[in-house]
Amino acid sequence: MPRPRGNPPSGSWLLQDAKARFSELVRRAHSEGPQHITVHGREAVVVVSAEEFRRLEGERTGELLIAALQASPQREIDIEPRRERMPVRDVEL
Repeated sequence: MPRPRGNPPSGSWLLQDAKARFSELVRRAHSEGPQHITVHGREAVVVVSAEEFRRLEGERTGELLIAALQASPQREIDIEPRRERMPVRDVEL
């Protein structure tokens, strides 16, 4: 039984509809928020506006890594690199 065409329900698209109406999909992602695309009945991807993507991605400053290292129960361990003398071979120039 064919699925009736028309406006997709609240941000949910079948892949073939998303391909056929890509401009509308992009407009809705920008104005209404994330648009979910399904393939074979399973959610496959979500299209979001560039602004929303930047917000979700966050700025990569390293602050989260620093905070995680400072919160570690092992933070007092002093890790000192081992230094070993390496044999040096003679080279004729």
